[in-house]
Amino acid sequence: MLFGFIVWLISGGVMVIFGIYAMHSKRAVPFGFWANAEVFEVNDVRAYNRAVGRLWCVFGAVFILLGFPFLTGQNSPYFIVSILGCMIEAIVAMVVYVAVIEKKYRVR
Repeated sequence: MLFGFIVWLISGGVMVIFGIYAMHSKRAVPFGFWANAEVFEVNDVRAYNRAVGRLWCVFGAVFILLGFPFLTGQNSPYFIVSILGCMIEAIVAMVVYVAVIEKKYRVR
């Protein structure tokens, strides 16, 4: 189970690293949130990238926390926390992106 937690930790760490990279990017190109989708026209690219970076960092950190049931042993009932938590976390991230970030930074 330790191997599963290490893989989970690395996955969450990659999300946090991506978020830090997006927050500190000097590029004038907005980072996408959705896979294989064009980013809408952004009015403030640096602020948008910081917001998306923060979202990725929080997502990665919560993802890592949701992996701790892997340390409880095999066939643990706590795995349901990881499964349901990841689904809820993904939905919340999508809602935050659409309702807050996209609404604030989209050119009207």
